[in-house]
Amino acid sequence: MTSGSAAGIPVPDDLVLVAHVSGAYGIAGWVRLKPYSSDAGALLHAKTWWLDQPALHDVDVMQVRTQGEDVVAHLMGIEDRSAAEALRGATVQVRRAHFPPLDDNEFYWIDLIGHAVVNLAGESLGVVAGLIDNGAHPILRVALTAAQTHGEQSAQGAQGANAGDKAQELLIPFVDRFVSRVDQAAKVITVDWEKDY
Repeated sequence: MTSGSAAGIPVPDDLVLVAHVSGAYGIAGWVRLKPYSSDAGALLHAKTWWLDQPALHDVDVMQVRTQGEDVVAHLMGIEDRSAAEALRGATVQVRRAHFPPLDDNEFYWIDLIGHAVVNLAGESLGVVAGLIDNGAHPILRVALTAAQTHGEQSAQGAQGANAGDKAQELLIPFVDRFVSRVDQAAKVITVDWEKDY
């Protein structure tokens, strides 16, 4: 399936932003990339990337490897340092279909965004807005629904001017202790967490 076109080439509708070009690597046209995840598997497995400079287009990946925390790659048509340097700042997208397969109970962060989050009592806590990697473990960013934030602010209204300063999201460690179940089919994550934590 596609969603539009870039220079007459159909653009897949399952593109996921995975990195950006931070500059050239060496003199032979290689680029250095900063992955947006500690696992660069999608970059390393995909044979075609989509770059947004000068306009959104696909490019064949000739060679790719990790280099410390970065990824370096040689792309079709980029033959010298100047051409590689011209891509500095370009974002890199990969088709979701090209992500490497996962083991049971493993998830790509992108697949969890939008999942409903409920606690063990069945109370709705909100929706996953994103995840944060704090180094030790991922953290779910759960956006409170408009009804939840409005209700909390109304209840706190008489408590003073700072009542509306309450966070509009919950931060829940994505670890077994707090995450009881992830139901991908139903798009629901059950957590051992309360609204007022």
